[in-house]
Amino acid sequence: MNPLTTSAFDLPERLAAKADPALIARDERHFAAVAQCLEESIADLTDRLEAERRAPGGLGRGAMDRDAEIHRLTARLRALRRFGLDLCLGHMVGAEDPENPEPVFVGRFGLTDSTGRRLLLDWRSPAAEPFFGATHANPMGLAGRRRYRWTRGRISDYWDEVFAPDEFAGHRAALDDQSAFIASLGTNRSPRMRDVLGTIQADQDAVIRASSRGALVVDGGPGTGKTVVALHRSAYLLYADPRLGHRRGGVLFVGPHRPYLDYVADVLPSLGEEGVQTCILRDLVAEGAAAAPEPDARVAALKSSAKLVRSIERAVAFYEDPPAKGMKVTTHWNDIPLTAEDWAVAFEAAEPGTPHNDAREQVWEELLTILVDKHDGDAPEALLRRSLLGNRELRTAFNRAWPLLEATDLVGDLWTVPAYLRMCAPWLTPDDVALLQRTDPQAWTVSDLPFLDAARQRPPDPEAARRGRRHKAAVAAERERRAAVIDGLLQNVEIDESEGALGMLHGQDVRDALVDESAASPGVEPDLLAGPFAHVVVDEAQELTDAEWQMLLIRCPSRSFTIVGDRAQARHGFTESWQERLKRVGLDRISLASLSINYRTPEEIMTEAEPVIRAVLPDGNVPTSIRRGGVPVVHGSVAELSSVLEAWLGEHAEGTACVIGTPAFQATSGALEALEAFGDLGDLGAFGAAARVRSLTPELSKGLEFDLVVLVDPETFGEGVEGAVDRYVAMTRATRQLVVLTSS
Repeated sequence: MNPLTTSAFDLPERLAAKADPALIARDERHFAAVAQCLEESIADLTDRLEAERRAPGGLGRGAMDRDAEIHRLTARLRALRRFGLDLCLGHMVGAEDPENPEPVFVGRFGLTDSTGRRLLLDWRSPAAEPFFGATHANPMGLAGRRRYRWTRGRISDYWDEVFAPDEFAGHRAALDDQSAFIASLGTNRSPRMRDVLGTIQADQDAVIRASSRGALVVDGGPGTGKTVVALHRSAYLLYADPRLGHRRGGVLFVGPHRPYLDYVADVLPSLGEEGVQTCILRDLVAEGAAAAPEPDARVAALKSSAKLVRSIERAVAFYEDPPAKGMKVTTHWNDIPLTAEDWAVAFEAAEPGTPHNDAREQVWEELLTILVDKHDGDAPEALLRRSLLGNRELRTAFNRAWPLLEATDLVGDLWTVPAYLRMCAPWLTPDDVALLQRTDPQAWTVSDLPFLDAARQRPPDPEAARRGRRHKAAVAAERERRAAVIDGLLQNVEIDESEGALGMLHGQDVRDALVDESAASPGVEPDLLAGPFAHVVVDEAQELTDAEWQMLLIRCPSRSFTIVGDRAQARHGFTESWQERLKRVGLDRISLASLSINYRTPEEIMTEAEPVIRAVLPDGNVPTSIRRGGVPVVHGSVAELSSVLEAWLGEHAEGTACVIGTPAFQATSGALEALEAFGDLGDLGAFGAAARVRSLTPELSKGLEFDLVVLVDPETFGEGVEGAVDRYVAMTRATRQLVVLTSS
């Protein structure tokens, strides 16, 4: 589509009133300018990039400038080609000149034409803050704003929000829910409604732009936009906080399951940010992909303890045992006595916190130094060291005292050797120790992952240690090569340290920054999830165990976290406060932001869902719905399932439906017959396919939303907290209609 000749708007028939030229003509003119600017910018960048690549590499400063320019041009070109007009998120109109308002268009990133005219303002810039933060209580200088919905590069819907009463009439066809509701209230608006509307969107924007220092908990119930906040905050922090740049660690985004990450992988680049690493907890450990659920809930409860994870330290220390007796070390010149005290001194050379297999090299070097110092003779040091390195008896004694360790062997021994587990975790009762034992040491479960991760952090596998040494050598060689080039440049042009940017090349920090450590050793694949990260965002954080938190803490030494979750949606209970939970796992400097407005779930549904969760968590953050759907919750018989789905599909040409029931229900022949005619039967990995009817368990429905939700026998979802949470989560997946069917 060329917006210079074709409308950017592709509105369905039901929204024909929004296609009024009086409403969209100004947008069309601006989109034409954006399209022309994009076309010119892409052509110009392509030509410049080709010219830079054809240019001679040069030496010294010229080579470095050329590399930096190619990198900059490539990144900008990739960003421009990713989008078309859908770069634009919407526009805002200031209140200073209502007679002749000039809108400011906000984009996924900034765009300026060849004359210097700003066509799009980056959404993360301070000037764009009113686009998200303005409310009816605090318009932040706006008279109104417009938001677009893009589908395949064209606008399929848009909404206007106005903050001045005299603006309602001119926008009535395009008013969003808030402005339309206020217009309908006329002069009878209640103070309570003004207070509620005054928090909408501003509460989310305040969280997005909050400081990255410490741990920020974003607590919110269903439909409050927690995930939207988490995604926008990730992109915003990398843009606005210089302490979180990629060379300083960057941002790690941890989601609850794989389909969620597929969604995140597309959303983050659409917000102008491609540098966020995303994962689920399983991804942090190699064994995570095949790990099975822990079959025994009692074992899972024991392994959820952070204290038990920390027992890995004792497990490793068991293999760092200096010999209690001395020995004679034979060389080509004489015998050197190596006492028990000498062994102890060598073992103390290991720097605190150094992984076991890395510290082994430190201890070995210290041991050789002690022997060289004790040698009584005139042998050259180099020859003496070579003789000691070839001493099989010394090597054997050292390998026995400080062996190389495999993380899998270490953890496997804990679950198969009771005496070893008792030594490492003496607080466990005999029954606990017996319960944790199993026959196959490496039958890994999800509950084992924090232990494997801790073991790898403390004693990395030997091959990783060797790769690390090769990588360090490659980086050192690259740093030496760059230093020689820079020194030659500085000598040739005789630049003083005070002479601007080039003079900064005298400084070691600048020289280090010019070395690309990831490219210095091309044969070594970097572990992108190893960290350390400058900031970590965790969604659905209420489900993490204390043990699993250790996997994240070790990757973020700064303790800078955004923690997104809902205590009321924790399947295994969450009776304590966020502060209590997080302090226990090792976080401090904790602040709490609460999202209490439900944008998604109609009031009719929340009215029935709230008592379900209040019964087990009276102080849960149950959000307030701001809209009525006009459709009551329907109750009926399971026998009506087919007719319910047929009627809904007949009345709605678009949208998705989900039947939520237990695995036992989904396996029944009646359920299969009822669902086969309507679409997919619940393979979560295929979510988003053409099928409009889904079938999921309550647990797998978490984080998703559907126009119609049909609950089948919700009382069979379980008892206690877990059952209540599953019913609450399932009920609040609906954005329009909820139907509850029972067998009795």
